Amino acid sequence: MKILLIGEFSNLHSTLAKGLRILGHEVTVASDGGKWMENDSDINLSRSGYDLFNSIKYLGSVHNAFRKFKDYDVVQIKNPSFLDLNIRRNLNFYRYLLKNNTKVFLGAFGSDYFWDKTCIENKTLRYSDLYVGNQPLDIYKCEWLGNEFKEANIEIAETSNGIVSCLYEYYKAYEPHYKNKLEYIPLPINTDLLPYKQKGMDQDKIKFFIGIQRPKNKLKGTDIMFEELLKIQEAYPKEVLINKVTSLPWNQYVSIMADSDVILDQLYSYTPAMNGLIAMSQGLVLVGGGEPEMYEFLNEKNNHPIVNVFPSKEDVYNKLENLILNKKDLPEISNNSRIFIETHHHYIKVAQQYIDFWKSK
Repeated sequence: MKILLIGEFSNLHSTLAKGLRILGHEVTVASDGGKWMENDSDINLSRSGYDLFNSIKYLGSVHNAFRKFKDYDVVQIKNPSFLDLNIRRNLNFYRYLLKNNTKVFLGAFGSDYFWDKTCIENKTLRYSDLYVGNQPLDIYKCEWLGNEFKEANIEIAETSNGIVSCLYEYYKAYEPHYKNKLEYIPLPINTDLLPYKQKGMDQDKIKFFIGIQRPKNKLKGTDIMFEELLKIQEAYPKEVLINKVTSLPWNQYVSIMADSDVILDQLYSYTPAMNGLIAMSQGLVLVGGGEPEMYEFLNEKNNHPIVNVFPSKEDVYNKLENLILNKKDLPEISNNSRIFIETHHHYIKVAQQYIDFWKSK
């Protein structure tokens, strides 16, 4: 198949492309590389600035790229705002893709109208970026609820051949409206590039890793997790080391992560995201989102290695303290983490799931 992947979320399309190529498909990735994350892409769609000159320059480069975006068997866009342009222009470029290619698929890989709607209604999930139970959270702005965003997202969802969600919660956002054209496919992890090393072998110290993304610090819950981690370090100074990094390029970020035992990531998530999964592949123990609903989606009945945290300071502290008090369990959790990734997230296996879904639609 000839496949075009447009846009990037945390190395998803770049990793997926590698798996698809191994399966014998011709794949092009067109993206901005996730901006500062510097993910691989074949066609650069990055934008240099937002002044008039750079806006015209960027629009011209997009037009030039899209002249080649014809006659693909499958095109997948990361979400309705797949280009660094206003939503009206995104919609126009989407219509071009729909007209000039065999099939076009929508990625439910991040914030969009249906996710914002799910958060604001506070009915489907026990917690989200806006609420924990009935308690509102001031961490997330619902930018997709304006009429233009809503109409564009609905048109793309209606007219696309199918919708792929990468997290349980994004699936639940689309399920009431598009269940018949919706599929949950786990995030792809390139285990070939992430060698496993059993963690927790040093029983004197536990190295905790936390990555700060400045624009998403509160949204990911990193602020609360870091605050509680500092309390743990104060309570157990001889047993805790903290490895904190801020907004690093992807390859550098992964390299530093590999030298730790435990990663803290995604307080408000039901499903581990790319950072946590990459850490698990390297043997780190993940403290973050790993709710029972996610394991049920994967039909995983036995191996539940994620240290799941409810989004509260108390639960974060308790789960971290429990790791300190039960250090002997870390090597086994480390081993089970790698097995979990190989079972559910191996990039070639995930690529085949995409192929099967695309062909079914």
